[in-house]
Amino acid sequence: MVNSSLWLSQIQFFLSLGFLGLFVVVELGLAWLLLYFKIRAHISGHAGWTAAYRFWVRVFALAFVLAFASSMPVLIQFGSLWPGLMGKIGEIAGPLLVAAILTTFVFKSCFLGAMLFGQRRLSDRLHTLVVFMVALGSTLAAFWIMALMSWMQTPAGAVMLDGQYRVLDWREVLFNPSVAWHGALLLLSAGLTAAFLMLGVTAGQTLRRPLDDSERMVFKTALCLAMACVLLQGVAGAGAARVVARYEPAKAAAAAAYWQSGTQPDLVLFAWPRAGHNHAAWVWRHAGGRLLGQDEKGRFLGLDHFSGMSPPVAGVFWSFRLMLLVGLLMLLASWGTYLRVRKRQFDPSTLSERWRRFLRLMMLSGWVGSLAGLATSLFGLSPFAVNGAVTLSEIAGTTGPDMLAGALVAYALFYAVLMLGFLHMLRHIARYGVVPVARTRGRA
Repeated sequence: MVNSSLWLSQIQFFLSLGFLGLFVVVELGLAWLLLYFKIRAHISGHAGWTAAYRFWVRVFALAFVLAFASSMPVLIQFGSLWPGLMGKIGEIAGPLLVAAILTTFVFKSCFLGAMLFGQRRLSDRLHTLVVFMVALGSTLAAFWIMALMSWMQTPAGAVMLDGQYRVLDWREVLFNPSVAWHGALLLLSAGLTAAFLMLGVTAGQTLRRPLDDSERMVFKTALCLAMACVLLQGVAGAGAARVVARYEPAKAAAAAAYWQSGTQPDLVLFAWPRAGHNHAAWVWRHAGGRLLGQDEKGRFLGLDHFSGMSPPVAGVFWSFRLMLLVGLLMLLASWGTYLRVRKRQFDPSTLSERWRRFLRLMMLSGWVGSLAGLATSLFGLSPFAVNGAVTLSEIAGTTGPDMLAGALVAYALFYAVLMLGFLHMLRHIARYGVVPVARTRGRA
């Protein structure tokens, strides 16, 4: 019963945190793209950039509302599912959570209204500054949460005394060994998610009607962003993998399905990892060493080294490979599209219908990749909440599995309704456009 309750708690928290993450990356990516649209409109004076801003600011506003609403269940579950956690890391988690909440209210509450409804009342330069402040606020709010999650995986700058972490150096806490790579991956994931959302929407629009200038501009911008981000994400992913191998060798061994320490590591491309063996394995011989941790003698550390304190191998193994597969599909989609439209003025209408449907299918690929990466990160940390120090069983609540299962189903249905609503609204504005708002009301 204890194990089932713990497992259900982890799934429920992952579901809520994952749903929040979906709209955080959309919000973050669109915030900076909207700023880019504003700057291009100010410099060039082309009405197409303004039209692109006015279309996508509606999507941004909807993503912001859903991100804000979905943050509430995460905060609630932080205390209800893991009531012992704040007693262990409250001196670190408390200030970071407060900073995230204050950043959200100060930046977004002060500037979001002016961004959404004040474009016609403010000068163009002042409104662009407002858009920048909203983008900066979104980034800072995400940074505090990302810094906390990174610290839990690579704790630094604090020491455990009498069962509680005490801060020694806030600079080391904030800039722990993994925060730079996690921050880079967050920003690149946000860029990829927003870019593929734009590519999918514009590709879908071409299947129904010709595109106008603003939509072609959006397509070209999103394509260039996707091409750059997918390459940079590979670099950031390699850096993050090296940090994981050094500080979280159990997670590295689970992702590689490496069971026996000291044996020559193969790169397992596909397998069914179970009970100490990789069944039906496809491997690249002797190519897996760079992904694994090593002891002081240089011996590779396998799952047998961790004496029952290793993460769920199958979940980490498959989520890691799903993340890589989505990344490869993004690489194919972005660079394949570029090769097809570079000599055709980046007009998506010149693509074959099959390729445009492929781009529309890839519209949510950024979300899938982000969820897979979050699953690898969270479940790879198990059975610990703070790497090597605080276990999940120490901080878990006493709620029974029946109630946890019922709550999990309720949350899943609630999130499914919100997701369907978001997709329906996106489909509606993609098909019919945005409704112009009267000038006298001062709205965008």
